[in-house]
Amino acid sequence: MRSIWKGVISFGLVSIPVRLYSATQERDIAFHQVRRSDGSRIRYRRVAEADGDEVSYANVAKGFELPDGQTVVLTDDDFANLPLSTSKAIDVLEFVPLEQVDPIYFARSYYVEPDRTGAKPYVLLRDALARSGRVALVRIALRQREQLATLRVRDGVFVLATMLWPDEVREPDFPFLSDEVAVRPQELAMAGSLIDTLAADFDPTRFTDHYREALQSVIEAKAAGREVLAPPEIEPSEPTGDLMAALRASIAAARGDQPDTNTPAPPASSPVEPGKPGRSRRSSAGAGTSRATSGTSRAGSGTARTGAGPARSPRKSTVRTTPGKSAAPKAAAADDAPRTARTAHSST
Repeated sequence: MRSIWKGVISFGLVSIPVRLYSATQERDIAFHQVRRSDGSRIRYRRVAEADGDEVSYANVAKGFELPDGQTVVLTDDDFANLPLSTSKAIDVLEFVPLEQVDPIYFARSYYVEPDRTGAKPYVLLRDALARSGRVALVRIALRQREQLATLRVRDGVFVLATMLWPDEVREPDFPFLSDEVAVRPQELAMAGSLIDTLAADFDPTRFTDHYREALQSVIEAKAAGREVLAPPEIEPSEPTGDLMAALRASIAAARGDQPDTNTPAPPASSPVEPGKPGRSRRSSAGAGTSRATSGTSRAGSGTARTGAGPARSPRKSTVRTTPGKSAAPKAAAADDAPRTARTAHSST
């Protein structure tokens, strides 16, 4: 990694020399604008609007347009004279609980590495901050802009997260906020059950960027001259008017315990004729075999639901059967019940 900033952490009378490194990087696929016919790169020129002349980078300045249409031109000297007292320092302002900082304020994250001479005070502040359970609220001038930031500990390293100023966060102004929307207690309880069903510990490694993977496959296929295969389409779910029914279906899908409507019901056992003990015993044996078989089928069905429980991905259909135990043996076991009764009767 290459450092992007060098300065000190100012902690009371203690100064810790440090460097900043970008802690994140976007994995988005970058493209160039090219001519469609031959792929030739398209270049842009800096042209003055007044006369159409090309302007070199050395003659480019920053301009601010006033409400009356006039432009105020600012040069590098104008920016250099601005009072940025924290231009080379991370000033610790106070220590606050992290849960009190709304994540909407966070912008970008940077790793903070100490110089060799500042390793000891760095570790001292790091351990003390980790023990306190708080984060440091700091002020820093970064990229010619003064910003608030938080300083916290992650994997033994300080992470500086720049923040937006309060006037940079927009207020939500939507019509529905002024409407009186009634929510029934049953609906609230059902929504809470759905949340509990989908509750899990945060593990970002379980998720991937499917769009980027598909785009990379398209690029590799075209580069190798192979046929580009379209990814499977995902059918959009249609909104339902019955909120309770949608919540119940969502909970069932998350748990993987939806009833199997394709499994036929087992046939009814043969009636016992009065006054015929032999036939009654044979019918009872057949019925017992049928009950045992259907019991095994129910156990298999239960196992299928248990095996399908962890599959909670919203992009894939829920699998309700354990491998090797489909609904077919269940139907076959139900059909074997009358066959077993007929075999017992013929052997008698």
